[in-house]
Amino acid sequence: MVNLNEQELLAKGYRKYMGKEVDVFFNGKICAHSGVCVKGNPEVFNLDRKPWILADNATKEDLTALIDKCPSGALKYIVKE
Repeated sequence: MVNLNEQELLAKGYRKYMGKEVDVFFNGKICAHSGVCVKGNPEVFNLDRKPWILADNATKEDLTALIDKCPSGALKYIVKE
């Protein structure tokens, strides 16, 4: 994954969902609604809940691997050191 800057993502319209190990960023304006996220892990991505993204409901490895499958690029992440 390309090294992303939080300020750049926020400036591009992404919203931040904080986790202990990974911060997840989502941009609804570019989402293709493929369902990869909600089908891939409904414990993290659940449209019936607010906030709809709970980054700590999966391991860092599982979460980042799933976000990497997002076809539109609407989901991004930053792994905390």
